[in-house]
Amino acid sequence: MCTIRKKGNIFFLTLNNDEHCLNPTLLNSIKSTLHRVRQQATTSSVLITIAHDKFFSNGYDIDWAQSNKSRFILIDDSLRSVLSELISLPMPTIAVVTGHASTAGYIFALSHDYFLMSSDHEFLYKNELDIDIDIDHVIPAWFVAVVEAKVGDALAMKRIVTEAEKVTAEEAVRLGIVDSAHDSVEETVKAAVELSGDLVKRGLNGDVYAENRKKLLGHVIGTVEDNPLTKQPLMLVLLMLQLAQMVASCFSTM
Repeated sequence: MCTIRKKGNIFFLTLNNDEHCLNPTLLNSIKSTLHRVRQQATTSSVLITIAHDKFFSNGYDIDWAQSNKSRFILIDDSLRSVLSELISLPMPTIAVVTGHASTAGYIFALSHDYFLMSSDHEFLYKNELDIDIDIDHVIPAWFVAVVEAKVGDALAMKRIVTEAEKVTAEEAVRLGIVDSAHDSVEETVKAAVELSGDLVKRGLNGDVYAENRKKLLGHVIGTVEDNPLTKQPLMLVLLMLQLAQMVASCFSTM
């Protein structure tokens, strides 16, 4: 689950469940929290997303998802929905990464406007090369679209997408993945709050800011929302998959 706290014009969204693995429960909590932030936003607000402990987010909840193929569809759809909400939020957004961020957690962090990271032994990485995962769920095309929009450098793309390299905070800054690296958790949070204060002082029009962001990330938005598996209502898709599994099971016992 996640919590939200407001101090002045700054919203602090905090992830609160161990490794912060992304499953429908956590993602729905994030989405509903972002909706609350949207409703409570005033002129020149800022959102800071942060998670404590060892992980910012360890990606999809693989243990939960692997037990049923349809669960990957559900998680994927839930994350798409969160990113659509985040990208359309009428304020600047800052990811404060003070723990490891892997795969989908990495993508979630990248989807913020600003990306600040602690250099205290943290890594960014896409770990599908290192774990036992169904090949059908390795890397959705929309993940690549997010990386392309946020990184752009061909060498960095290769290291992130193809080689799934673990990248330190300092290296991430050099590659243009992260905006700044800081020596400790406290320094990273402090830098995010200072950046937020500067943005608030500018008195940005949130609606105009959101429209500019959507134009800048138009390709990402189109890719995120263009999910052929969810052009029908998601529950119908899941029911169809479950029915197919039941039929297959019946035939296997004949």
